[in-house]
Amino acid sequence: MVKKRLAVISLGGSLIIPGEVDIKFLKEFKKTILKNTKNWKFIIVCGGGSIARKYISALDKAGIGEKLQSLSGISATRMNARFMSYLFASNPSQGIPHNLKALEKSIKSRRIVFCGALRYKPKQTSDSTSAEIASHFKAPFINLTNVDGLYDKNPLNSKNAKFIPEISWKEFHKIANNHGFKPGQHFVLDQTASKIIMKNKITTYILGKNLNHLDNLLNKRKFKGTVIAK
Repeated sequence: MVKKRLAVISLGGSLIIPGEVDIKFLKEFKKTILKNTKNWKFIIVCGGGSIARKYISALDKAGIGEKLQSLSGISATRMNARFMSYLFASNPSQGIPHNLKALEKSIKSRRIVFCGALRYKPKQTSDSTSAEIASHFKAPFINLTNVDGLYDKNPLNSKNAKFIPEISWKEFHKIANNHGFKPGQHFVLDQTASKIIMKNKITTYILGKNLNHLDNLLNKRKFKGTVIAK
């Protein structure tokens, strides 16, 4: 019997619920993940999406500080993780894992485990959680977002943005550090995640909404995306 590899996927909240729930994309995501459970196990870390940003914005307008804004975002990621479990027709009796120990227990007996952010830490998003989990399990880290990789400018705002297919951990960390942190931020990976990736030398992939590329990556075929390594 072939031992299944483990991949950690950060499922951006902008893909789950950009405004309304993107059920068309999520059904394709489910199909792609289930198709690959013969050879892989998955820990899927869910972002907060528009729900998190609405909560964070409201608290900011009310003059509430960043810590409580971040905690509201964490709650949104966990709610999205619960929703995704239901979408995969799963209702885990032990609930959504809130720490690494619970994740270890869950992934032993299950092919797919959903979680949100594990606990509050300053200047982190669900991407940092994903990087920590990937480091803990010594697994590749796949970041799914609403752009198809890393660009030198935001491709959603700039038509002449240049795609970056490969980048070193060190160079990527430099780029991430140029973006000031704020809860609910939009950059492809936060600064804490990039630091964890660099320190622990985690092979990281940034992919977009076209799930053919995720399927290709998992099956060692050519894909479009950014590889962060070396």
